[in-house]
Amino acid sequence: MSTTGGDGTSLATDHLLAIRHLIGAGEPGANARTMMLPGGIVTRKRGRGLETDDIRPFAYGDDVRHVDRNTTARTGELHVRSFRDERERSVLLVADFRPSMLFGTKRAFRSVAAAEALTLAGWRVAGQGGRVGVFAVGGAETFFHRPGAGDRSMKAVAGRLAAAHAAALAAKSSEEPPLSELIEAAGRTLPHDGTLLLASALDRPGEDFDAVARDLVHRAALDVFLTVDAFERAPTPGTYPYLSMEGRKGSGEVKDARAAGEIDARVRRIERLGGRALVLDASLEPLSLAGLIEVFDARRR
Repeated sequence: MSTTGGDGTSLATDHLLAIRHLIGAGEPGANARTMMLPGGIVTRKRGRGLETDDIRPFAYGDDVRHVDRNTTARTGELHVRSFRDERERSVLLVADFRPSMLFGTKRAFRSVAAAEALTLAGWRVAGQGGRVGVFAVGGAETFFHRPGAGDRSMKAVAGRLAAAHAAALAAKSSEEPPLSELIEAAGRTLPHDGTLLLASALDRPGEDFDAVARDLVHRAALDVFLTVDAFERAPTPGTYPYLSMEGRKGSGEVKDARAAGEIDARVRRIERLGGRALVLDASLEPLSLAGLIEVFDARRR
């Protein structure tokens, strides 16, 4: 089986099920870039349970959603609640399969790498006792699975991701709805205090992206796998031929890479909105993606 179940442009359910064994086997990535802010992938060691364990002064990095208003008002200083460990948490995997994600120059399309990363994170959450669901749009169709526990739910997640990706490829449309619409729709299905884990390049976010994201982080955690192509980061300047999704041939000049500063700016934007971000190169094999995701998870604890 190939690494993607195809030529890097398609996505197979069997492939997403097979990469489960990579969890725990990935080498921690030395170039993992994370923004350490509230939220993140579920873990048994530090959940948000229903019972208050302690009320203490606010410290940098604490989740603002845990501010205890009564104690804060009484003392005049910010205080937060900590909670007893919770065995189950809900994580909704949100896949950006808009036309701009159906692009790649090396191992795989950004959309394929995004789906792999989401699935690896999902297997990790499920293995820790969490509940995992998925929300993806392929063409004009929405593919959704409500967060559930165990292998059965992850099999449904893998199937929905593969079906949504196939539908996106079949649509052959250049229409690019704003990313904010996808997040807003997905957020409506997310249980309160869950985690929305988005895999996207954050292209065409939409004018109301910040407002939608801020509304989300008031009631849930936001994590982003910022998925980029190697060519965007370090292309060789020159004129390159291309083929559009409509079959139109052309050529375009590339002068330099998408500035590293632009990628950093997108990461900082997520940070300002109260989320965390991990930059992922779509050319990385699933084993390397697994290692980066494990580092991302470990650093939030």
